[in-house]
Amino acid sequence: MALGDGNLSNPNGRAVRLRITCDKKYPRLMNHIQRSLQTLLPENKVSLVNKPGCMDVSVYSNYLPELIGYPWDGGPKIIQGVGVHPWIKNDMRYGKECLRGLFQTDGCIYKDRGYIMVNFTSAGKRLADDVFFMMKKLGYCPHVQKIYQKKIYLRYTLRLSKNVKLFIDEIDFWKE
Repeated sequence: MALGDGNLSNPNGRAVRLRITCDKKYPRLMNHIQRSLQTLLPENKVSLVNKPGCMDVSVYSNYLPELIGYPWDGGPKIIQGVGVHPWIKNDMRYGKECLRGLFQTDGCIYKDRGYIMVNFTSAGKRLADDVFFMMKKLGYCPHVQKIYQKKIYLRYTLRLSKNVKLFIDEIDFWKE
């Protein structure tokens, strides 16, 4: 989820903060993020910051850049070319959890002409490639659409149209 709707910063100059922004209409997701961060960093306080229409779930730790895989001071994730750690994408016990988090932050389930579909959208090529790799590793065949303007890619959309229910069940994709 940190690769999707999260960001790293160091606002006080002492400790790195991970902030994951979540729409208030998904309280179960917010609670899941909060519990997951508390499990990952049991000695650290996980905070909820109320904002108009959303909540920030945040935690401070100088271990965060190493855990998440990119530095807090390297600029936007898209510029840094962030992606999924190899140990996660190569072990599908962790890969499924990662896919669920990414789809819950930057994905959707929808119906097209009566058929259920899932989409994942990213502005980052490496992250889109990693999601594609993990979906293929699980045996699914996503399609990639590249949206670009003046030969510069702006967005990658991965769409799964076959075996969608099986995929949703396998990664336990929910958003509430």
